Amino acid sequence: MYTKSFYAFDGKVPVPAVIRNYTAADFDELITIQSEAFPPPYPAELLWNREQLNKHVELFPEGALCAEVNSELAGSVTSLKIHFNEESAHHSHTWSEVTADGYITTHQPDGNTLYIADLCVRPKFRKLGLGKELVQSLYHVVVEQKLERLLGAGRMPGYHKEASRLSAEAYLAEVIGGQLADPVITFLLRCGRSPLGVTADYLEDEESCNYAALMEWRNPFL
Repeated sequence: MYTKSFYAFDGKVPVPAVIRNYTAADFDELITIQSEAFPPPYPAELLWNREQLNKHVELFPEGALCAEVNSELAGSVTSLKIHFNEESAHHSHTWSEVTADGYITTHQPDGNTLYIADLCVRPKFRKLGLGKELVQSLYHVVVEQKLERLLGAGRMPGYHKEASRLSAEAYLAEVIGGQLADPVITFLLRCGRSPLGVTADYLEDEESCNYAALMEWRNPFL
C-alpha cells in the first residue's frame, strides 16, 4: 500500500502533508470534498457515493489515494487498470463507459494502463500544489505495477469561451501552443502529461461542451 510524506508549500511556508490510500473511514469526508470541488453546473449525480467508494477500495485499493494536510483530508485521486491499444488512441469513449459510471467494475487486473477516473482537491487547499502531487503518486503506481502508461481524459473547462471560433481540436492545439491557458489542460501539461487527441461526449460538462482531451504519461522504465 502507498504512503508518501512530503512538504507542500503555502506560498513560502512548508506544510507537512501525506498521500495515502483512502479507506472506508474516509468516505464521508471524500463525498464532502467532491461537492466542494465540483460545484454546479457540474452534475451532482456524477459526485461519488458510498457504494462507488466501496468498489474503489474493494477492486483496486492501490489506485485509490487521498491527500491529508494537518490531519484533514484535502483531496483524492481514483484510478483503475484497463487494456489500452495505442492504435485506437483517438477512438472515442465516455467517462461512463470506461469507469462503469464511477463504480470501476471495468477494472482489469491484468491491464496495461492506469486510467484516472477522478481527481479533486478541496478549494481551500488548491494553492498547495496537491493535485500535482496526487497525479505524481499515480506515476509511482504505474512504475511499481510495471504498467505502460497513465491515461486519462482531462476536462477543457475554458473551451466554452472559445467554442464559437475554435473546434475542440483547435482549442487543444492553442493551449499546447501557449496561445491559450486552460485550468485543467494546462495543469496536466505541467504534470508531465502529453495529449493524444480529443474525445467528444466524454462527460456531461457545460464548460467543456462535453469534450475532453485524452492525455497520457508513459512509463520511462519500459
